[in-house]
Amino acid sequence: MGEGGRVGRVSEEFREILAEEIPRLKDPRIGFVTVTGVKVSPDLRHAWVYYTAMGDERERRASAAALRSAGPHLRRVIGSQVRLKVLPDLAFEEDDTDQTAERIETLIRRIHEDERG
Repeated sequence: MGEGGRVGRVSEEFREILAEEIPRLKDPRIGFVTVTGVKVSPDLRHAWVYYTAMGDERERRASAAALRSAGPHLRRVIGSQVRLKVLPDLAFEEDDTDQTAERIETLIRRIHEDERG
């Protein structure tokens, strides 16, 4: 397996570690957060953590702020479980795939209703 295979394995390992560790965080701002994926740069210096958060806009923003502030702790946790020369910087990005899919389904439903009526 080439470098792409290694990056994929590292990404998946980070996802598993973060999925276990985030619910353990004691920050009350973190609501129900699910890690949906991790993308690691080819040089393994940056990792983008994609997640979904339940709640309204205010609660999701609070979860995002809590994840950013927990970044250094989560990075240390990764470092204690994965042997790498350099630990990547973590960036958290809300995964809005579900919201986008729901909007598309609504639009398609409206088109079909317009065609019928």
